[in-house]
Amino acid sequence: MASDLRSTPPRQTLLVVAHPRTNSLTARTAARLRDRLTEDGAVVDLLDLYDEGFDPRLTPVDEPDWENRDKLYSPEVRAHADRIAAADEIVVVFPVWWYSVPAVLKGWIDRVWNYGFAYGRSEPRLAGKRMVWLGLAGAGAADYAADGLGAALDLQLRVGVSRFCGIEDATVHLLHDTELSGVPAHQRPARVLALLAQAETAVIPGRSAAPSDRSPRSGREPRPEHRPAPRPQPEHHGTRVSA
Repeated sequence: MASDLRSTPPRQTLLVVAHPRTNSLTARTAARLRDRLTEDGAVVDLLDLYDEGFDPRLTPVDEPDWENRDKLYSPEVRAHADRIAAADEIVVVFPVWWYSVPAVLKGWIDRVWNYGFAYGRSEPRLAGKRMVWLGLAGAGAADYAADGLGAALDLQLRVGVSRFCGIEDATVHLLHDTELSGVPAHQRPARVLALLAQAETAVIPGRSAAPSDRSPRSGREPRPEHRPAPRPQPEHHGTRVSA
């Protein structure tokens, strides 16, 4: 009887990160999520758009042809589309710049989430997937709520991209107050740990960070990557709109 039981294949997670610095809080958040998702049983495909040298510029070879939804796009775009198609869930980690996504991420959407692949089919090819947009915002939640900026970002990404492409199980989570330059140095380790815990909770349903991960008493992270992580650097560009 037991021989008839088939094990459930591990879920495939495409983890996309869009930040130019490997020592950024965004990069550290993505690294933590990669480790936690793996611990949770997922097979993680880490797609670092900057590290892989993704070109966000849309050229004619990848421009939609409304009369041919089976247009053959560039090899780079087809390779990225294959990685999206192979995933059961897609997690995108990015800094919020000017209340939007970085240019490299916008270009990834423009080029890869293209007509005939991500949309334009009677039966959406991406239907049934789960998607999480995780943005690191420098400003507080009250600022975003007062101006309607959080709602605008949710509408743009969850509805304008995910739902438009057939992904109904989609959410946008913002980690607020990620600008560390105004936080006293001795309080930063605890603040970073709190943000990492929020990221885990947003991405992995039912998962909460271990108490040791949340404890600020030691001043360091008890379960880091296998080597000491560099201190996350401020991610602002002189405006409060940056992560």
